[in-house]
Amino acid sequence: MKKIIKTEEEWKNDLTPEQFAVLRKKGTEPAFTGKYVDHHENGTYSCSACGLLLFKSGTKFESHSGWPSFTEPANLENVELRSDDDHGMHRTEVVCKQCGSHLGHLFEDGPKDKGGLRYCINSCALNFDQQ
Repeated sequence: MKKIIKTEEEWKNDLTPEQFAVLRKKGTEPAFTGKYVDHHENGTYSCSACGLLLFKSGTKFESHSGWPSFTEPANLENVELRSDDDHGMHRTEVVCKQCGSHLGHLFEDGPKDKGGLRYCINSCALNFDQQ
């Protein structure tokens, strides 16, 4: 996979202010405000910064957390998991492997019958392609 590398100024020009704050500065959109929280159409979700396929609608579930939640990525090779000790807590950050954008975090409170994982992803980090 070829990595996408841009300057901070290039990312600012290519992303909305909200996307830049979340994807490049590791921010979080407010709970229950993202366009994909209550989204139930069939299709795929890709990185809004580079277009890399990240998740399929069949793995999305209602976590009631305020953010879109998935049980697994479409392809494990497309995401990178990093240790995140910001804000006085230990979490696992989910990052787009192609462009390095912050997507959200991984938690172990997902559906037990689907492996128990919850990929908690910011809506603004995603684009949806209906199928």
